[in-house]
Amino acid sequence: MDKVTLNANKRVIVGRKVKQLRKEGLIPANIFGKKVKSQSVSVVEKELSSVFSKVGETGLVELMLEKTAHPVLIHNVSYHSVTGLPLHVDFFQVDLKEKVQTRVPLEFVGEAPAVKDKLGVLLHIISEVEIEALPADLPEKLEVDISRLALVGDTMKVSELKVSDKIKILSDANLEFIKVAPLVSKEAEQMAKEAAETKAAAVAQAAASDAAGGKPGEGEGGAPSAPASTAPSTSTAPKKE
Repeated sequence: MDKVTLNANKRVIVGRKVKQLRKEGLIPANIFGKKVKSQSVSVVEKELSSVFSKVGETGLVELMLEKTAHPVLIHNVSYHSVTGLPLHVDFFQVDLKEKVQTRVPLEFVGEAPAVKDKLGVLLHIISEVEIEALPADLPEKLEVDISRLALVGDTMKVSELKVSDKIKILSDANLEFIKVAPLVSKEAEQMAKEAAETKAAAVAQAAASDAAGGKPGEGEGGAPSAPASTAPSTSTAPKKE
C-alpha cells in the first residue's frame, strides 16, 4: 500500500468546548501508545474520513504533527448517532520494529456454486480475524475465495486462510467463518405453513370424533340417537268371529 499521510495540529481545547472544533470542521483526537506521552490533537474531518476509507483500522498512517511524522493506526472512531459524522478518534502510535496485534476484515471474492445453483444461502459467521504482524506488513483486508462452496453444509475455517509468512493469525484455527445453509424460499415457507395448518385441523377433528364416540346413546357429533319408532303396526288385525 502507498504511504498515507494525514495532517494534525496540537489541541488546547478540551472537554465540552470541543463542540466548537466540530463546528469548524475539525475532529478532536488523541495520540497514544507504548512509551508514548499522550497528546491532544485535531484533524480536518474531511481529510480523516478520506484516509479512514482507504486504510481502515489496519493501514499504517503517517500522522504529521509540527513537521514530525508519527506512524499510527486509526483506532476507536466514534460517530454521531444522527449525522454519522466522526466525533472523536484515537491514533495509536506504533514502533515500526515491533509487532502489533489487530483485527482485519475478511473480504469474500468469487461465487459459491451452491448459491449460483440455488441450493443454499451463505451464512457469514464472523467477518474479521485477529492477526499479528509488523505495522508495515499489516494487510488492509484478507481476501477469501468462496468458489469451492458447492453443497449445503460446506464450510470454511480460519485454518484455510492464506496469508504471507510475515503475518500470524491468532484466531482459533478451527473456527468456521462462512457456511452454506439450506435454502428456504417463500414458496417453501408457505407450503410448510399450510402443511402445519392441515395437520392441526386433522388432529382437532380426530379429537372431536373420539369424544363423540365415547358416549352411548349419542350419534355423530354427540347428538342424541333418535328413539325407536312407536308408529302402529300396519299388519291387518284378525276379524272377530
